[in-house]
Amino acid sequence: MSRIVFICLAAILTDALAWAQVNVEPNTALLNQNDRTELLCRYGKAINYCRIEIPGEQKVLNLSPEWNKTPGFTYHGAGLTAGQCGVSIERVKASNNGQVKCSLGVEGEELTGTIDLVVAMRPQQPIIELLSKPNREGYFNEGTEFRARCSVRDGRPPANISWYIDSMPANKRTTPLEIMSSTSDNVELSTSVQEIQWHLSAEDSNRKLVCRSHHQTDRESIPPQEAAYIINVRYAPVHQPDAAVYGLYLEHTAIVNITIRASPQPKIEWTIDGAIVGQGRTDGRYSAYEPQYMGNDEYNVTLAIAGLTLEDTTKTYNLRASNELGLTDYQVRISSSSKPPSSSLDVAAIVGIVVAVAVLVLVVLLIVFARATGRWCFGGKSIKTPTNETQIDKQLELGAQQSHGQNVALLETPNGITLLGASKVREANGNGQDRMSVERRHHDEDDSFEYGTDRESSVYNPTTRPLKSILMSQAAGRNSRSSASDKEDGSEHADLLQKGNQLGIPESRFSRWLPKDQRELIEKQAMLLSGRGKSTAPGPATPPKPQRPQNGEANTTSPIATANTTTTTPTTPKLPQETEI
Repeated sequence: MSRIVFICLAAILTDALAWAQVNVEPNTALLNQNDRTELLCRYGKAINYCRIEIPGEQKVLNLSPEWNKTPGFTYHGAGLTAGQCGVSIERVKASNNGQVKCSLGVEGEELTGTIDLVVAMRPQQPIIELLSKPNREGYFNEGTEFRARCSVRDGRPPANISWYIDSMPANKRTTPLEIMSSTSDNVELSTSVQEIQWHLSAEDSNRKLVCRSHHQTDRESIPPQEAAYIINVRYAPVHQPDAAVYGLYLEHTAIVNITIRASPQPKIEWTIDGAIVGQGRTDGRYSAYEPQYMGNDEYNVTLAIAGLTLEDTTKTYNLRASNELGLTDYQVRISSSSKPPSSSLDVAAIVGIVVAVAVLVLVVLLIVFARATGRWCFGGKSIKTPTNETQIDKQLELGAQQSHGQNVALLETPNGITLLGASKVREANGNGQDRMSVERRHHDEDDSFEYGTDRESSVYNPTTRPLKSILMSQAAGRNSRSSASDKEDGSEHADLLQKGNQLGIPESRFSRWLPKDQRELIEKQAMLLSGRGKSTAPGPATPPKPQRPQNGEANTTSPIATANTTTTTPTTPKLPQETEI
């Protein structure tokens, strides 16, 4: 409860103080002479009267919106009922500088407010005072500590000071800005003072030291005021890198020019192959001229060589310049070349190098891309990696070479590889060349029927033999028979194989493993079909299918042939290309 009461009392007191306080606008007015300004005092309630006192004016201004009795001063505000009391000054004078006081009559009492009115006065011209004195001729020696002071007097408000050397900031050591006040004819004015100091060098000679003042009265039409001092420094000839003169003509008089800086003027002597040639003198083909002043402590030194030879361009010319502050040696080389050798690459060379590097990078990227995607010159090539399949291929090719052209049984392995005999490939190609043919099948093909079991089990039955191996061995004559019977059996088995799938075996491009009982049954059926089972099997044997004539030969076989008929022409058994037993 007590806390609530305290808050209420504080709010009431704050409100009362706000009503009793006179607000002014602005708090401080900074003006130049003859400027127009408006000053305002405000109160939260209606006021009875408005009086304003201005420094430099002899009477107090009693202002109201209803009348205007004082020329140059008029009422400013929304009216007395709005609690506003202000004045509009037509032209501000220097004597008006000070505090403006406003008095407001409120319910039998008077409230006051004050506004600081500062009328700026432009200071006098800056002055540079030398604290370190030059010699009689107005020169400072190199290395001397230079000190100067800049003063800007009678300004209101005080002026700021900045230092410049020529048109650039001096960036030298300066003291803090010092402000001193003075009164003249009841007018308070200020003076600004600052010092600068540093050690002089040859580069400071003939340069302009500037002290510039910055003040409230500066306008675009009235630039800042400044003072300047030219610094003169005496120093020995300035050292510089070895000079080189190009474009001289052989067998002509060569003029060698070099520019040096010194203060005062230096004396010159040349040394050529041990011979000394002073200024204004001639020694043989060499003539040394007097130094010519070019301004800003620069002198042009000239050496003339009559009848320039190639040997002269290989010499080093030593120049010594001296004055009362010291001496400096220079080395000069001459050449008949039109321009000096370039120590760096020009723009064209840099551009060429950049373009060459970019082209090289592009070519490398294209080669990598073509090799990775198999395009362009890499389109017919493949990258061989040492995998299991390639190792198997090499083993099969080695086995084929060792077979010396003999027929090889076709075997289907779980890796999906079928090896064809050399005779079949020879007949298929028709060119009589032996080569290995490896046929791969996709691993995702279902070959469970081909093996009679699940391929993934990789189970091998040792009691089985590949049927194709049996038939091919019989067709190729690998049994221990005579050569005549071998030819007969070869032709008969060739007829058997040409009959196609008459044994009821499903067609397939791949060889298969058959159980032993099925193999024996198929062998018997093969013998019956080939005519060998006449004595044991009843019924007539099926005649072999006649072969088509090859190589332009006429078909000598009768269309109606008996089972005992044999072919006298040896033929190579033709293995079927698509249908495999």
